Amino acid sequence: MTINPAIFNTLGEPNRLNIVELLSKNPYTVNQIAEKLKLNQPQTSKHLKILADAGIVEVKPIKNKRIYNLSPKVFKDLDAWLEKYRNLWEDRLERLEKMLEKTKRDK
Repeated sequence: MTINPAIFNTLGEPNRLNIVELLSKNPYTVNQIAEKLKLNQPQTSKHLKILADAGIVEVKPIKNKRIYNLSPKVFKDLDAWLEKYRNLWEDRLERLEKMLEKTKRDK
């Protein structure tokens, strides 16, 4: 599994990360996002375009509004990529726990 490094660069900008955090709760329009995060609308639109170009958010037009939501595919890919690291740390923590138990028994 290869992750596009642009995703990390995109999420590294604090306002974009805040937008992703907000969209993890509900879909919102650009004006709602701007209001909730106290950003101006043009700045919010710029961040949303960058997020959409990276595949992190999806845009759904409904009447004269554009509703933004997180793209599940990107987050599924990130989760799959992180899984190997989760397994690595779980294995290491398990070995540490066994070693500590053995040390405790030996004393």
